[in-house]
Amino acid sequence: MDLADERAVGSPAATPSDPPRLKIGLKFFYAFGQTVESGYLTVAPFIFFYYTAVLGLSGSMVGLALAISTVIDAILDPLIGSWSDNIRSRFGRRLPMMLMGAPLMALTLGLLFAPPLALAPFVLFLWLTVMKMALRGFASVFNLPYFALGAEMADGYVERSSVVAWRTVAGILVGVLITILAYSIFFSRSGGLQGQANYPPFGWTMAAMCLVGGAICCLGIWRFAASLPQPITARQSVLRSLGPELLEIFRNASFRTLFFSALVIYVGVGMNATLNSHAYVFAWRIQPATIQTITFAYLFGLLIGVPITPLLLRRLEKRSAVLLGLAMVIATWIALPSLRAAGVLTPTGTDALPWLAGNIFIAGVGTGFLAIAYPSMMADAADEHEVKFGARREGLYFAGLGFAAKSAAGIGQLLAGVALDILRFPKEAGRQVGAVLPEDLIRHLMILWGPLPAILAIVSAVMLLPYVITRTRHEDIAAALKIKRAEDVSAGRSS
Repeated sequence: MDLADERAVGSPAATPSDPPRLKIGLKFFYAFGQTVESGYLTVAPFIFFYYTAVLGLSGSMVGLALAISTVIDAILDPLIGSWSDNIRSRFGRRLPMMLMGAPLMALTLGLLFAPPLALAPFVLFLWLTVMKMALRGFASVFNLPYFALGAEMADGYVERSSVVAWRTVAGILVGVLITILAYSIFFSRSGGLQGQANYPPFGWTMAAMCLVGGAICCLGIWRFAASLPQPITARQSVLRSLGPELLEIFRNASFRTLFFSALVIYVGVGMNATLNSHAYVFAWRIQPATIQTITFAYLFGLLIGVPITPLLLRRLEKRSAVLLGLAMVIATWIALPSLRAAGVLTPTGTDALPWLAGNIFIAGVGTGFLAIAYPSMMADAADEHEVKFGARREGLYFAGLGFAAKSAAGIGQLLAGVALDILRFPKEAGRQVGAVLPEDLIRHLMILWGPLPAILAIVSAVMLLPYVITRTRHEDIAAALKIKRAEDVSAGRSS
């Protein structure tokens, strides 16, 4: 039996309480595709530090470049998602775009970390804007069909979370590998994170890794992807169909709740992640090798949280798991940064390591809950959409989630860059290894890094409360879908 036969699609024996399960081989190859997204997410925090502290662009210019590129990419996501939903090919509707996106994403990732030397500030700003826009755009061409394919692979309330768990664990392992390469090889050289020559080889190596991971995924799942149902509606122009499809998905209250909740939390995530390197280097005065340890603590927390989540979901609703994860992240964003801002806890170097590692470990566990439950909730909402409106829109649903994440993160990056300029963060400090900043500047940096994003996370949690797809509700949705799809097959045979 090949991978295309590993799920009995529409099998009469399958029921909502006893959904078909996917074999490990299919999940294994599918998980390699997470290299593209997780590879970018792991290297993304280096971009802000590289262009501000190392190349000398102002925080406002870098923040604006990242925001422009990210928001434009986010605007393109619905178009990409709709395109993915409506493709017909002998490889299925998802794989052709994945095959196109992976190599182009790798090329632009390498170029982003290798700008020509001695560019004027405005030209460097344009380089950053264009390359970042191209990178995220081509990554979306791969990722949106990839995530939508994951939603199509499994129908069960818990089995769907298992697919996400495989994908997330793969992403964690990619993060571990990139972190080791970054801090043990590329940034262990002269100058560390502040050494300009260290960044181009780092960027091209990461690009190659993303390309290889995407290729393995496509080769491993192509038979299964080709076997999945393709669009049954009449083919029409993507630009013509996009407007009505967007209006249609926003008519679903479950989608609206998830979308706007994600929009708010990702502004906070964007601010926090953008300022990580500044906080570690200038406030806690951590060396690159020690930053590596902190990153491992976060990834270890993720590795604990991810496999726990499917077990939690056997007893908890997905919304409860998300709220629990948000509570853990909020606590870590408030506690340690506030203590440092107040001058109560002021360790530096290796003395700060246990505090930072322990704090971010808790955040990692909470993020693990979010990483599994939230996309799974979006997939459940897409099932609800098919019942209500008669069309599958996984690509557009995950495009909506991507739009929220990217546009909001871009806003967070812009706010972080503008805030650094308002604080008059000294540009020369980026090139001076071991620079010591005034305590007042560090205090404001800590507030921007933690408590302010935490306020946004609290708002996001409150916004999520109206989400109503429970386990019981999803069983009803699955039963209705089974009847609908059987009717669609009968209608297709009779026509």
